[in-house]
Amino acid sequence: MESGAVLVEQSPTPPWKIMSVSSIAADVQFAWALQISLLTPYIQTLGVADSFSALIWIYGAFSGMVLQPILGYKSDRCTSRFGRRRPFIAAGTALACLSFILIGFAKDIGYLTGDSVDQKLKPRAVAVFVLGFWLIDVANNTLQGPCRALLADLCFLDHRAMQTAMSRFSFFMAVGNVLGYAAGASSHIHNLFPWARTESCRVNCENLKACSIIAVFLLLLVTLTAIFSVSEVQLSEEWVRKQFNNNNETMLFIEQVVSVFHTMKKPMRLLLVVTFLTWLAWFPFILMGTDWVGKEVFGGKVQGDKSSKSRYELGVRSGSMGMMVNSLVVAVASLAIGPLTRVMGSQLFVGWRVDWGGCDYEEGRGVVEQCTCR
Repeated sequence: MESGAVLVEQSPTPPWKIMSVSSIAADVQFAWALQISLLTPYIQTLGVADSFSALIWIYGAFSGMVLQPILGYKSDRCTSRFGRRRPFIAAGTALACLSFILIGFAKDIGYLTGDSVDQKLKPRAVAVFVLGFWLIDVANNTLQGPCRALLADLCFLDHRAMQTAMSRFSFFMAVGNVLGYAAGASSHIHNLFPWARTESCRVNCENLKACSIIAVFLLLLVTLTAIFSVSEVQLSEEWVRKQFNNNNETMLFIEQVVSVFHTMKKPMRLLLVVTFLTWLAWFPFILMGTDWVGKEVFGGKVQGDKSSKSRYELGVRSGSMGMMVNSLVVAVASLAIGPLTRVMGSQLFVGWRVDWGGCDYEEGRGVVEQCTCR
């Protein structure tokens, strides 16, 4: 080991470890699928207008925009003895479990703190639900970025292995979507946990509570498996200080983020523009999709009579089923894109350096020095 640097031997990572880390994406997307399919309709049952429920989603976009670069910056420079990525994954897991509990038990907590079962607006339940809703976005961003970066770390300089790892990550994202939308499409999932029914929580609330419990168990299973199956090398404080000096780390973080866009090559800029336009079109659809099907297609109402409520709930479940089919297509495509790019020719990885997870990996001989982070 050189003074002030940490060396990592370049040895192939077993495929099952790549799969283990990639599987964390399944629970991340399970949570987001639940948000998309159930949470917009559910918060309206607490007395919140649909226009306000859309505003709640804005926080998720801001948290992702702010958190992702910060987390990448911090995890690249983390000197924890547990490694650079695993502490963030563990923190995201704990936060996600808390958020699931808050979302699933929002009505119960609201009832215990003063909400009435008969009142239309349940302010305490709304406060607990919104807190959990916002925390799940923070938790998912805390999990997803470091997981992608850890996959890149495990692949070293093998570009094909990195491409395969990211396709596995995409596949598990699709699996999580399928499971989340399938849970949203089911009206009987609460039967798995008969004890979930309380005076303040019936049927739809029970279904959401059951989904939250399943998400907690699934998350703990996949993240603990990944954390304990993968080992990371601790960065030395001396190496970090050396890199800070060499890479002009006195520059403010926001200045570094802005400078990246100035130095970014044209193909990457175009890719970012395409991604921006794609989400601009797609996000409003997924935001209100199941709610729209319940109201406009099935003619239901959230706060209507029994027949209107039944039509609305059936519409939400049908919308979730449509989202699930969409996710099945994504799952197939994520597995097929690797072979297709090899057949048709891929421009995904060009040159001697690969930018992934916030690091530039320089090619070495026999060993790979810890990535030179920006």
